[in-house]
Amino acid sequence: MKKDNVLKKLIKILVGIVLFFVASFSALILFLTIFEYRPQETTFLEIFSTLEDENYPKVGKTFSILSWNIGYGALGDNADFFMDGGKSVNTSDKERVELNVQKISEVVNKHNPDICLMQEMDRNSTRSYKTDEYREILNNLSGNFDSSFAYNYKTFFVPYPIPPIGKVNAGLGTFSKFTIGQAVRTSLPCPFKWPSRVVNLKRCLMTDRMKVVDENGQDTGKELVVINLHLEAYDSGEGKIAQANLLKNYLKEEYQKGNYVIAGGDFNQSFSNINISKFPVMEGIWVSGVFDINEFEKNWQFVMDKDTPSCRSLDRPYKGADTSVDKFQYYVIDGFIVSPNIKVEYMKVQDYSFENSDHNPVILKAVLLK
Repeated sequence: MKKDNVLKKLIKILVGIVLFFVASFSALILFLTIFEYRPQETTFLEIFSTLEDENYPKVGKTFSILSWNIGYGALGDNADFFMDGGKSVNTSDKERVELNVQKISEVVNKHNPDICLMQEMDRNSTRSYKTDEYREILNNLSGNFDSSFAYNYKTFFVPYPIPPIGKVNAGLGTFSKFTIGQAVRTSLPCPFKWPSRVVNLKRCLMTDRMKVVDENGQDTGKELVVINLHLEAYDSGEGKIAQANLLKNYLKEEYQKGNYVIAGGDFNQSFSNINISKFPVMEGIWVSGVFDINEFEKNWQFVMDKDTPSCRSLDRPYKGADTSVDKFQYYVIDGFIVSPNIKVEYMKVQDYSFENSDHNPVILKAVLLK
């Protein structure tokens, strides 16, 4: 009888523990659902300015754009990541995050672009020790800028894996030596369903509009429309297609207004006109999608660097690996879509051996045509 009583008590305790965890997890999901980030379809953003004088892009004058997914300051060459086949959740300590952010700023200052587009910028996130990377980089950049920021990932707590990712506040940052007249966040379709949706990214386009002047400095009545983006990575495919369709219509509408249009960032896909055979697909590693340019009108320009990878796999750390033997998956997924009224003079991935991010920066030089 005693053994039966002890067994019954153990079963009750185990059932109680299971019910406690089920109730706790259910309460967490309910909390996250109630406070889920639900951005409007269109949101006007604050423009933060340190520019002393108005400055506008000029017809016929070359300007440069640098785009860089900075891996929230924690995906340098020391890092691997569980979502890409690695083991780590916490990929860097606080000191390494601070070093990455500083080095990223130095690279941008070295290239001195007129416009800088950044993706995966953390602000008060557990994974980057609450570093406000937008403010840190803005303070580190040489010169004066107009800038804007749009959230595409905002949740109180991501409860997986073990240890959990925790709180995330992240998004897109644009820094411009040209005067920004308006900055807008446009929501992209989210492919995820409840409950995974509540702790997932809510991706967007961030559009910064700049008045264009002619050779004499007179207003042309047109705008340079610069779109910063970070498209879907981990969906089954429908999300990528839906986001590409929205982007296509958005770009077409702006060009039909007579504006100059550039969309740049991390597409998480290779353009279908780019030969990526130099970087063959490896088994068991995250595979990027293909962005079908045939859905767009023929005279649009889709530019990526087929010779230098813009991103590397995070299945293991890069530092210390013998890349001649220990092969990594490389990707060509960062680039630009450019409207027909702009001449592309130069586009190249800048190879920094993924020291401070799992992406390399990409630079475009272009001219607005008459």
